[in-house]
Amino acid sequence: MPTNYEQLREENIARNKKLLEGLMKKNAIEDARRPQPKRTRRVDRKSAPGKPKKRMQRTDDDEIEDPHPIKRARPETPQSGVRRSQRNAGKAIPDYQAESQQARLPRLVTTKVGVDHDRDPNRPSGKRIHDPKTFGHIPGIPVGTWWESREDCSNDAIHAPWVAGISGSNEGAYSVALSGGYEDDIDMGDYFTFTGSGGRALRGTKTNPKNLRTAPQSSDQSFEHSFNKALKISSETRKPVRVIRGFKLPSPYAPFEGYRYDGLYTVEEAWMEQGLNDGGFLVCKFAFRRVPGQPPLQVKAEGEADDNHDEDSASFTA
Repeated sequence: MPTNYEQLREENIARNKKLLEGLMKKNAIEDARRPQPKRTRRVDRKSAPGKPKKRMQRTDDDEIEDPHPIKRARPETPQSGVRRSQRNAGKAIPDYQAESQQARLPRLVTTKVGVDHDRDPNRPSGKRIHDPKTFGHIPGIPVGTWWESREDCSNDAIHAPWVAGISGSNEGAYSVALSGGYEDDIDMGDYFTFTGSGGRALRGTKTNPKNLRTAPQSSDQSFEHSFNKALKISSETRKPVRVIRGFKLPSPYAPFEGYRYDGLYTVEEAWMEQGLNDGGFLVCKFAFRRVPGQPPLQVKAEGEADDNHDEDSASFTA
């Protein structure tokens, strides 16, 4: 016999999944109806007028010399950092750079605080060179980039808060972090649901007195909360929101270690529903859709073990 909590969880999951599937179907229809760009006429280069082809020059050794030699990228030395978390104590430091190259992913920005993505030796450790209060991509940070910690994400202006899952202002949300999450949230990669902030007593639990994110829900959440209000505004303006996924997220789209930038999303829906709590308090919910035309998301292979979700995996995103 399922408990009230389990029954509510299954109902919320089914409802959220149905909502996301409805958004997928709706957007697929809109994309199909959208006028396609006109194809440009292909020009036959053999008959088309143009600049005369530059002739290759001959050297004294009678060898052909290319006036435009191919530039080759300089080899990069993989970075290595100190594993600070107790969860990783005693484990070998993974070679993220090698994994990134093997999977043909963007290079790792940093594995420790102070390693600069632009490799500028004059940049002070921890000092940002870009403003995180910006809508859209951050220059020099490609989709798929990894970091070891939230602090590193903050230093590179992808997601400013070290703990909170939402970053925004009265103009909308700049970024969100998926790390742990509520148990009834759904992550389908290009679409996901996200639970807002607030409604918790500012105290920890008996087992985790200092971890305020695991405090029980003691009141309704509200769209007047600054974080939730930012996401609500984004649902109206459709300004893009940067999304990072963390290793604690129970999803096939989460990285095994650290945090990864998964690109831009828009907030499609905002609503309130009963949260997973004994008091029946309401929570703010949001449905996100990934902006089309970005590099594909990384997905864990089916059946791959994931031992990252330890006791702290119940922590919430904000």
